[in-house]
Amino acid sequence: MSFSLKQIRHFLAVAEARQISRAAVEHNISQSALTASIQQLEAILGGPLFERRSSGVTLTHAGSLFLPLARKVIASCSEALAVSGDIPRKVQGRLDIAVTYTVAGYFLTPLLIRFRRIFPHVEFTIREASRAVIEADVMGGSGEIAILLTSNITPDPRLAFKTLFRSNRSLWAPADHPLLKCERIGLAEIAAYPYVALTVDEALDTASRYWEQTPHRPNIMFRTASVEAVRSMVAAGLGVTILSDMVYRPWSIEAQRIETRDIADAVPTMDVGVVWRKDTAVTQAARAFVDFMQGAFQSSGETVGSP
Repeated sequence: MSFSLKQIRHFLAVAEARQISRAAVEHNISQSALTASIQQLEAILGGPLFERRSSGVTLTHAGSLFLPLARKVIASCSEALAVSGDIPRKVQGRLDIAVTYTVAGYFLTPLLIRFRRIFPHVEFTIREASRAVIEADVMGGSGEIAILLTSNITPDPRLAFKTLFRSNRSLWAPADHPLLKCERIGLAEIAAYPYVALTVDEALDTASRYWEQTPHRPNIMFRTASVEAVRSMVAAGLGVTILSDMVYRPWSIEAQRIETRDIADAVPTMDVGVVWRKDTAVTQAARAFVDFMQGAFQSSGETVGSP
């Protein structure tokens, strides 16, 4: 028995929305039909993909392993449609792509592989820099296209951007942590435990802004620019953290388990998108890249400006 593309799309919809009801509304399908589709997929794969909770759903270990594979299946189908046409092979040129650390490490590579397959005559170089440096380069004309965290972007009338992907932020905790037994986990509960703070890509600045909306503060025991250091410390039980689902992996390098939970308080998503200068005509290669990125996510995110 095999699964269908529709079932994979339904799985991705629920994984991204983290609520069956929300996914049903966003994809114009009844909640009962979506639930049945997920249950059929789980039966085919031989186990649950989601843990059902009062606040929504979270991926099981099997679900977290299936997630990147499901995305690859959908991406491959889109790629097959794209490469069958003549237009992509006529696009030529050079493209300089600037990216931030998180984009480079957890987002970029599979997309570039697909872009190169579809547009074989576009040559590109990639450089990593901070958001501030990238924004200055784009606004100054020395940078053409960038991929960065648009949730951190500095509002400027010269910048155009397209948000492609919104990643929820969740609590990370070791598998035996007391917080995992709580029905409701808010910032007040998290503040009672040691906290490992990520600093790269302005993560600590972002965290400070949403903590400051409450009377609570994180009990920071360690600050680091390394996601892997955060992962190892959390898995070892030295602290908890709040980080994006995009950088989540269920195991540390020491093979210790990390669990995630939804947070009851308002915590903003981490948004990733493409940025370019609004008042400058982009090249054919850059336009192809922006269109490709939008198509890869079938994005409904915010657009400011147009290429």
